[in-house]
Amino acid sequence: MIGPGRSERVARSQRGVAAVEFAVVAILLFTLILGGMEFGRIFYVFNTVQEVTRKAAREAVVRWADQQTTVKQMALFGGTVLPAGGEVTSAYLVIEYVNTPTGADISPRPADPGANIQECLAGAADCIKYVRVKVVNSDGTPVIYRPTWGFPSFLSIPIPFSTVVMPVESLGYRPS
Repeated sequence: MIGPGRSERVARSQRGVAAVEFAVVAILLFTLILGGMEFGRIFYVFNTVQEVTRKAAREAVVRWADQQTTVKQMALFGGTVLPAGGEVTSAYLVIEYVNTPTGADISPRPADPGANIQECLAGAADCIKYVRVKVVNSDGTPVIYRPTWGFPSFLSIPIPFSTVVMPVESLGYRPS
């Protein structure tokens, strides 16, 4: 037979056990939730980089080369940094005007879109025929994804290269 004081002693010795159990479970739960959010953000950034380069190329083929700031802002959804993807900024968005899809950036460029059309008709080598857009560091290396929730640095991984090449359209040419 258990005496009347025994149940009180057991209750007192169990005090705080629920808080410890909650702490252990909460750590695991929050790690899973934040980890899931971080992986969702990784996929968002990787996929959105593809859209940013496509959108920048689409805008660049209809605007002259001196409007790169506008093109970059439009490609980054109206800003200079990708929303929820601070790794991708206008500084990493490279717009090149080339004569062949794999060629080097043309320098010096024609004076304006009309001059470009004239040079293309004449068969000049410095005629802009394609626009190539990519997201890379200034040294040509991939941009690095950085985790937001303080996860270990093994999640600091390179964002896959995204390059889009489109044939030029008007480049902003308006006949007079």
